[in-house]
Amino acid sequence: MSDQSRLFNAGPDPFGRTWKVQFRWLQTGISIRHADTVDVKFLVTPNDGEAVEKVVALPHTALLEITQQRGIKLTDPLCMRLAAAHLRRMIETSEDMDKTLVTLSHEEVAAYEQQLKLV
Repeated sequence: MSDQSRLFNAGPDPFGRTWKVQFRWLQTGISIRHADTVDVKFLVTPNDGEAVEKVVALPHTALLEITQQRGIKLTDPLCMRLAAAHLRRMIETSEDMDKTLVTLSHEEVAAYEQQLKLV
């Protein structure tokens, strides 16, 4: 997996399409929807269609616990990389592509952090 999380291509999806992904913003969910998350928004465009917005919500408690356990800093780039990893999976499997907002579980955040360590 590429370390690039601001602008990248993902796919192919189950239909053979490649998607262009652009990072839009990162902010705490409490400020926009009263959720204890870090929300990362992307604009995704299939090679044959119109752009759609996707927001990956990372639970703040999971981020704090995982970074504390592993002795790493909780940073914006880490959140962007975790969200981008999940968005790649969404595109490749078409899972949750019908949703605009997807909230990860604690286990998913931990798994993506482990996956990123291998890159």
